[in-house]
Amino acid sequence: MGWHRLADLGLAVALAILLIGTGWAVAGAGHGSDAVEAASGLAAADAASLAALRTLYRRPEVIPVPPDNPITPAKADLGARLFQDPGLSGSGTLSCASCHDAARGFSDGRPRAIGDGGQVLARRSPTLWNLAWAPFLFWDGRAASLEAQAAMPIEEHAEMNQPLGALAERLSADPSYRAAFARAFPEEPAVSPANIVRALAAFERTLVSPRTRFDAWVEGDDTALTPAEKRGLLLFHGRAGCANCHQGWALTDHGFYDIGLPDASDRGRGAVLGLPQVDHAFKTPTLREIGRRGPFMHDGSLATLEAVIDHYDRGVVERPTLPPELPRRLGLSATERADLLAFLGTLTVPGEEPPSPEPLPVATPETTAMPPATAGRISQRGRRFDPGRVTVPVGTLLEVVNDEEATAHNVRIDDPRLHFNSGIQDPGETVAIAFPEPGRYVAFCGIHPRMRLEVEVRPAGP
Repeated sequence: MGWHRLADLGLAVALAILLIGTGWAVAGAGHGSDAVEAASGLAAADAASLAALRTLYRRPEVIPVPPDNPITPAKADLGARLFQDPGLSGSGTLSCASCHDAARGFSDGRPRAIGDGGQVLARRSPTLWNLAWAPFLFWDGRAASLEAQAAMPIEEHAEMNQPLGALAERLSADPSYRAAFARAFPEEPAVSPANIVRALAAFERTLVSPRTRFDAWVEGDDTALTPAEKRGLLLFHGRAGCANCHQGWALTDHGFYDIGLPDASDRGRGAVLGLPQVDHAFKTPTLREIGRRGPFMHDGSLATLEAVIDHYDRGVVERPTLPPELPRRLGLSATERADLLAFLGTLTVPGEEPPSPEPLPVATPETTAMPPATAGRISQRGRRFDPGRVTVPVGTLLEVVNDEEATAHNVRIDDPRLHFNSGIQDPGETVAIAFPEPGRYVAFCGIHPRMRLEVEVRPAGP
């Protein structure tokens, strides 16, 4: 099957990688910046390549929120209280924070998570940093929203073992909780399962990773990174191939990939999608605050970042589900490994104390106007739908064509009115979607879930 290619990373990333590979200068990159880099021991061509990379890491200005669960201070405060409360578990001994500790990068420092009653779970606790931007949650992407994610571990027998209905009854017996829910949900002041998960999700959306020296460099401080750290960043985007998946300000594309770990007993995304072609694929984690989060990988099998680099360098297990661009057999020198580790070190706030989330304003939910023109054909290229929003009359087949050179997709619609699954859609293949009734639908790719296609289906006729 086809998978993502380096060229599919988008124009900006492709340009930056091309610059790194060729050493071409960037128009308007700034001679002052080049001079600083040259003085620090980097070649002018490398300085120009670094300048081009800055635009890829600009931090967001607002936190995105769904229109049906806006963030308010009272709601986020309630969510923070619930997050720390061991009463959310059936035994009354396990809180959300038990597995998602701020001091450990909102993970728990264990190879595998521990559930209610001390049961060792199959996977390690994933970090909660920057989930407001994640289209799917959990290592296998089985939750489509933070609200759904908040509910699942509470009710899961092996995790917190607490039915939400019973939890609501338990919290309702506490007058202070009743008052907190009334403040958080003035239009629906009930201690209810729905309001419990809304409050938890609102709090989790505020967990925006803090700024580090890397962000200072992104924003123009050329002295914020050492020469070794800058060489590591060039490696990250170049021969080491880390940026194939660890993209953008949060250093994740939110996609799902098989990275060749030895234990192949867990099907991961393949089990969720029902597609063996994506067996053993797991979500690309953010690299923010990575220095606090060992051990690493979904199964906690790699104890250190040195072991992670070693895995990609010479430890990947070959099997048909691997993407061809997966970094492996790199032949990194000791100096290159040290430089890569040095760069990764710039993504964590130093010190023993857990850093505070960056306070960002909340976005105002807006309804995006749909284009008036009718379209019957959608292209997929660069891991995007083109166009990304379209209007079609009911009864019209919408064709989605994979125009990638080597990237496979999985077009899906999960809607009460329409459940659509294309299966693996290889390059060159076309799938056709028939919509049963007027309304707004959202299609997405199950492998590259940042791909979104909004479809407005209007009634037939003039």
